[in-house]
Amino acid sequence: MESFGARLHRAVAERGPLCVGIDPHPGLLARWGLSDDADGLERFARTAAEALGDRIAVVKPQSAFFERFGARGVGILESTIRQLRDAGSLVLLDVKRGDIGSTVSAYASAYLDPSSPLYVDAVTASPYLGVGSLAPMFELAAAHGGGVFVLALTSNPEGAAVQRAVTADGRTVAQTVIDEISQLNRGAEPLGSFGLVVGATIGDTGHDLSAVNGPLLAPGLGAQGGTAAGLRTVFGSSLPSVLPSYSREVLQAGPDLAALRDAADRALADCRAALTTAD
Repeated sequence: MESFGARLHRAVAERGPLCVGIDPHPGLLARWGLSDDADGLERFARTAAEALGDRIAVVKPQSAFFERFGARGVGILESTIRQLRDAGSLVLLDVKRGDIGSTVSAYASAYLDPSSPLYVDAVTASPYLGVGSLAPMFELAAAHGGGVFVLALTSNPEGAAVQRAVTADGRTVAQTVIDEISQLNRGAEPLGSFGLVVGATIGDTGHDLSAVNGPLLAPGLGAQGGTAAGLRTVFGSSLPSVLPSYSREVLQAGPDLAALRDAADRALADCRAALTTAD
C-alpha cells in the first residue's frame, strides 16, 4: 500500500495545507442548537463530514467527544470515519494512545488495521512510556500505509514540565522524541509517515525540527489563540512540513453547510499565505 506520507503529500498538494478537527463538545452542540446526546452528536458529525470531507486534505475527529456517549457514540465515530474517507479526506483520529506490549498492539489494531471498523489513515500517540513502547503502532502503520503523529511540544502549560525536562545526555525529553521520529523517517520520499504534534501557540520552540522528514501537526490555531502568521515563529525553516490544524474557528460557523465551507476556505487561505510568505 502507498505510504501515508506519500498520500498526505499528494492530498496537501491537491487540497491545500489544512487539517480541520471535528470536536463535538457540549458548547459547540449548543451553539448549533443541538441536544447534548447521541442524537445531537450524530447530526453534528454528519453535517461536519458533509461540509468538509470533499474539500479538506485531513479531517481530525476527536475520539473522546464520541466515546462519552458510549457504544452509540463509537458507532457514530465509525460512520463519520467512513463518510470522510468516502469523500476523499484523509482521517487522522485524535486518540493520543500510548501503552506497552500487547496493549499498544491492541490500540494499533483498533485504528491502523484495515479490518477494523475504526480504521483510519493516521492516529495521534503519546510517547511518555518511551517512544520505543510505540513500536507495534509504528510497525502496523508501516505495514498498512498508515501514519502516527507523536506528541512532542504541546501548547498546554503543564506539558513543559515533562517535555522540556533535560535528560542525562543533555537533550530535552522533547528533543529525544524528535530525534527518534526523525530516525523512523530517514530516507522516506516525498515525506515520512511518522509525524510530530507541535502546538501552534508555543512560540520559538528552541528545538531542532529540521531532520524530522515527516509532517508537523500544528493544533491550536484560531479559537485557541494561534495564528497562521505565527507558524513562522514556531517552525522557522521547517515550515514546509507543517500541517496547520483548526477546530472551533471553523466548526463554530455551523450548522449551515455553506458557512462551514466558507470558514474552512478562510482558514486555508490564511495558511497558504503564511506558508507561501515563508518560502
